[in-house]
Amino acid sequence: MAGRNIEKMASIDAQLRQLAPAKVSEDDKLIEYDALLLDRFLDILQDLHGEDLRETVQELYELSAEYEGKREPKKLEELGKVLTSLDAGDSIVISKAFSHMLNLANLAEEVQIAYRRRIKKLKKGDFVDESSAATESDIEETFKRLVSDLGKSPEEIFDALKNQTVDLVLTAHPTQSVRRSLLQKHGRIRDCLAQLYAKDITPDDKQELDESLQREIQAAFRTDEIRRTPPTPQDEMRAGMSYFHETIWNGVPKFLRRVDTALKNIGIDERVPYNAPLIQFSSWMGGDRDGNPRVTPEVTRDVCLLARMMAANLYYNQIENLMFELSMWRCTDEFRAKADEIHRNSRKDAAKHYIEFWKTIPPTEPYRVILGDVRDKLYHTRERSRQLLSNGISDIPEEATFTNVEQFLEPLELCYRSLCSCGDRPIADGTLLDFLRQVSTFGLSLVRLDIRQESERHTDVLDAITKHLDGSSYREWSEERRQEWLLSELSGKRPLFGPDLPKTEEIADVLDTFKVISELPSDCFGAYIISMATSPSDVLAVELLQRECHVKTPLRVVPLFEKLADLEAAPAAVSRLFSLDWYKNRINGKQEVMIGYSDSGKDAGRLSAAWELYKAQEELVKVAKKYGVKLTMFHGRGGTVGRGGGPTHLAILSQPPDTVNGSLRVTVQGEVIEQSFGEEHLCFRTLQRFTAATLEHGMNPPVSPKPEWRALLDAMAVVATEEYRCVVFQEPRFVEYFRL
Repeated sequence: MAGRNIEKMASIDAQLRQLAPAKVSEDDKLIEYDALLLDRFLDILQDLHGEDLRETVQELYELSAEYEGKREPKKLEELGKVLTSLDAGDSIVISKAFSHMLNLANLAEEVQIAYRRRIKKLKKGDFVDESSAATESDIEETFKRLVSDLGKSPEEIFDALKNQTVDLVLTAHPTQSVRRSLLQKHGRIRDCLAQLYAKDITPDDKQELDESLQREIQAAFRTDEIRRTPPTPQDEMRAGMSYFHETIWNGVPKFLRRVDTALKNIGIDERVPYNAPLIQFSSWMGGDRDGNPRVTPEVTRDVCLLARMMAANLYYNQIENLMFELSMWRCTDEFRAKADEIHRNSRKDAAKHYIEFWKTIPPTEPYRVILGDVRDKLYHTRERSRQLLSNGISDIPEEATFTNVEQFLEPLELCYRSLCSCGDRPIADGTLLDFLRQVSTFGLSLVRLDIRQESERHTDVLDAITKHLDGSSYREWSEERRQEWLLSELSGKRPLFGPDLPKTEEIADVLDTFKVISELPSDCFGAYIISMATSPSDVLAVELLQRECHVKTPLRVVPLFEKLADLEAAPAAVSRLFSLDWYKNRINGKQEVMIGYSDSGKDAGRLSAAWELYKAQEELVKVAKKYGVKLTMFHGRGGTVGRGGGPTHLAILSQPPDTVNGSLRVTVQGEVIEQSFGEEHLCFRTLQRFTAATLEHGMNPPVSPKPEWRALLDAMAVVATEEYRCVVFQEPRFVEYFRL
C-alpha cells in the first residue's frame, strides 16, 4: 500500500516538474531525491500519528498536485471538503507535515543543484543553475577571461589580486526566523542524501546512511520551527560565530589554495602571500546599537571577549597537529638559537608551573619547541578571555598571552623562513601556510566588531557637555559653528568633562561604549558607523568623543547615508570633510563611506533608490579623487530585493566605474549568512564570487551610462518616487491592508 502510494505521488511529482523550466525537468535526480525524502517522511508520519493520518496527507497531496496540473474546479472542491472535515488536532499536524514536506523538497533541489554543478565542472562547462558567467564567478575562468579576452598579463592579475580586499560584515537581522538547530538538521539531511547517491557507496554504508537520514528527518519534524523567545545579542553573536567553526575557518585556506592553483594555471608559480588581505571578516552582532536597546556597553564587551576566546580556542585546537607535523631537525642558526632560548627558559619555569608535554621535547626538535611556546600562549590567551568574560578579572598576566597579531605571527614566520631556507618549502607550504593564512585573516579577534550608533545620540552627548561648560546648547548651533567648535577642541588638549557631567541613561550608554572601546584591545574593533549622518559635524563629533574617552587607537569613522535627501547631500558633506586640514591629516589618505539600501528603498522606492545610490557613488568618487583620498564603499545590503539583494556577481559588476577599485565592504545579513556559509560548498562559492567579481570590476570596469540613459532614468525616478510615496505615505488604507 505505502509503496504504491509513494510511486503514485512520485509520478504526479514528475508530471508537475514537466511543466517547470527545462533546466529542472531535464534532470531525473531531483525526482529521485524528492521521492526518497517523501517516502521516508511518510513512514515516520505513520509511525508517529498512525496510518489514517498518513493516508490523509497523501490524499491531500494528490488532490493538490492534480489541481495544480489540470486546474479542474472539481479537484479544488474535493480538496476543500477534505480540509474542512479535519478536526483541530489533525489540522495542526497536517499543516506542520506539509511545511516539513516543502522544506524537504527544497533540500532535494539544493542537493540536485550541487550534483549538477559538480558534473558540469568535471566536464569543464559552465554552472547549470546559473544562466551564464554573468551571474556566477569562477576564479579560474575569470583569470583566463581576463588574459584571453582583455589582454591582461598574468603578472597584472597577480598584482591586482594580492592587493585587493573584500571585507564581509556579518549582521544579525529579524528576518532570521529559522532556528539554528533546524538549519543544522537540514544540513545533515543534505549530506546524507548526497552520500546515498555516491557511486562508490557500499550496501552497509547505504543502510547506515538511510537510518541517519530517517533520524534527521524525524528530528527536524519534531523540532519547533519558530523561535519562541527573542535571541539576545550574545545569542546572535554565537549563532553567527558558529559558521566559522563549521565552514569559514577551514574554508578560507582551502579557497586560497584554489586561488593558488588557478594562478598556476595561467603561468604564475608564486602563491598568494599569506598576509595578502584577500578576504576579511567583520561583524555587527553586539555592536549595532542603532535602535536596539538590548545592545549595551556590557554586551559589546562580552561579544568581543567571546570572539577572542573562540579564536584562541580554534588556533589551540590546531597547533598540536602542526607540532606533530613539523618533526624536522634541520633549521637555520637563527631558528636554533631561538629554540634553545625558549627551551632553557621553559625548564626554569617548569619548577614553578605544571610541566607540559612540549617542555619535555629535546632541543633536537626545534620546531616543536617553538610551536610549543605558541601553544602555551594560545592557552593563556584563551583562558584569560574566558576569565574576563566570566568574572571581569583574570589571574593570568597579560604578558603571558598574545596581545597583538604580530606577536602571534612572528614565531610562525620564523618557522616558515627556516623551512624554506633548509630546502623544505613543500612542507612549509602545507599546513603551516594554511595556519599563517588563518592568522592573517582572522587575527586574535576572529572578526572585527563594528560599532553603529545614530548621529542624534552623539548630538545629545555634546549638547550635555556644552550646557555643562557654559550653558550653551550644541543642538541649537548652526553646522558652521559646530564644525568650528569641534575642530577647536580636537586641536586643543583640554578635557571637556569629568565625573560631574550630568548624564541621562542614554548619554551614559554612549560614553560607556567609548570606554569599552578604550579598554579592549584595538584589534577587536573595525569601524564606527554613524547612521543617519547628514553633515561633517556628525563625523567630527565621534572623533572628539573617541579622544575624550581615551581611545588610544581611534576607530575609523564611517558616515552612513541612507535616505534620498542624505544621499543627494553626501558628496557635498564629504567634500567639506576632506577640505578640513585636521581631518585630512587624521585619515591618512583613506576614507570609508557606507550607503544604505534598505532605508533608501523604503524612502523613495526601489528604482529611485537604486539610481540615487548609483549617482551618489559616482559623485563621492569624484570628490575623493579631487582630494587624493582612496575611497572604500561599504554596501549595507540585505537578502531581499527591497534591501538591495540580488546576484552577488551582477551586483558588484554593476557598481559605477572606480567605486570598487580593489576594496569592497558589504554586509551579509540574517538568513543570507546561512545561504552564503551554511555548507562548505556554499562558503567556497561565496568567497569565489566576491573575490572574482571584485577583481573583474577593477580590471575591466563597466562603462558609464550614456547621457540619454541618465536623462531617462532621472525622469523615471521622479515618477517612480511620486507613485511610490503616493501609495506608501499618502494612502490611508496601506497599513490597514497589511494588517488584514
